[in-house]
Amino acid sequence: GVLVAGTEFFGEDEALREANRDLVSAVKTDSPPDAWTGLITQVMAGAAKEAPGAPVDRIAIELKGREPVITLYLGQPEGGEDKRLVFDARTAKFLRSDSYADKPFINRVHSGEAFGDGGLVFAMVWGLALFALTVSGFALYWRLAGANRAGRTGLKRWFF
Repeated sequence: GVLVAGTEFFGEDEALREANRDLVSAVKTDSPPDAWTGLITQVMAGAAKEAPGAPVDRIAIELKGREPVITLYLGQPEGGEDKRLVFDARTAKFLRSDSYADKPFINRVHSGEAFGDGGLVFAMVWGLALFALTVSGFALYWRLAGANRAGRTGLKRWFF
């Protein structure tokens, strides 16, 4: 039940992390370099076949678990994210490819990032305006509450 709920609410990645938590990796800090560098060399060769000339943004290595994987996150030549290639970490065999974005588009819209630098500036100004409105609203409330306690009415409440 808990594993199903974890998968349902947090996704497959979190469920996999939980399942692998108590396992021990075969690669140790004092393992010889060929315990992992050879795999990366083979994975890069496989990636060159799948996506020739694509820039590599990031390499993620998961060495423990029932299905350890090496994931290459590829970018586009002109910038931006493109796709993710997943390889078996034991055999360097290509498993799957899917598109990926560093952040979902809705997050980029929310922060203004989707609209370029102007969108980011607008989002910053909007955030500062909301803060200023909150502070000024509280100051007005405090001022009027004090005027009401002092018994001032009408325009005297506003202009002391």
